[in-house]
Amino acid sequence: MTNLVTVSDVGHVRTITLNRADKKNALSNELSWAIIGAVEAAALDDNVWVVALTGSGDSFCAGLDLSGQSGFSPLSRQSAQLDDVSWVGNFLLAVRKRCDKPVVGGINGVAVGAGLGLAMATDVRIIANSARLMAGYTRIGGSPDAGLTITLPQAMGYERAMRFMMENRTLTGPEAVEWGMVGEAVEDAKFADRLAEYCQSLCEWSPITLRLLKRGMVKSYETTDLETQLRYEVSNIRMAFASDDAKEARKAFFEKRKPVFTGR
Repeated sequence: MTNLVTVSDVGHVRTITLNRADKKNALSNELSWAIIGAVEAAALDDNVWVVALTGSGDSFCAGLDLSGQSGFSPLSRQSAQLDDVSWVGNFLLAVRKRCDKPVVGGINGVAVGAGLGLAMATDVRIIANSARLMAGYTRIGGSPDAGLTITLPQAMGYERAMRFMMENRTLTGPEAVEWGMVGEAVEDAKFADRLAEYCQSLCEWSPITLRLLKRGMVKSYETTDLETQLRYEVSNIRMAFASDDAKEARKAFFEKRKPVFTGR
């Protein structure tokens, strides 16, 4: 792991922080793949139940770094084993498909372009009041990438997503909540504590439950067949109920106490 991304664990929460504050965490080729690698590593670590993804300094991610990046574009490839969705597409695939643990986006500052795509790829989002969200593609004659044509309509509906991108709107934290892009806006001074507190609160639930919940939600967007999705739900709940955590949850419920989960 390069120092462009820092990783820290507290309990069962892993925090992945973009660590290029001097560039407002703008995306170089190295940073982009380091983010993907860090998310995938968290997915494989059984001690990690919840992942937080945030930025250092005053920015979440200012999008593609256009300064001094000769030949670098969203089409840059690190490995021939990865397909043509490039690193921008792999943000969404890594966070939603290859990591079945809840990924909480901690939007501490500006998120633009592919940086906004990275933020919107997360499962739930907490934002600082002063943070600003902007797609920015119309300004530079581009079109949305990093999964934004998927995640923005999911979050806010088709027309609002169209307006947000066509009109090149910039939304602050509270406005982003109103538009449906994030679930919670927090005072800047309280942001870091609230992000940590929220992620720890998710660890009160069985990680098996959380992972199967996420798998079901993600799968629902991949199928248009109702019966297939219903069968998938039943398969997941059977798996969940067979776990030790589920047995502990039911026992604790009848004993009127807080359950103690082990992830098994």
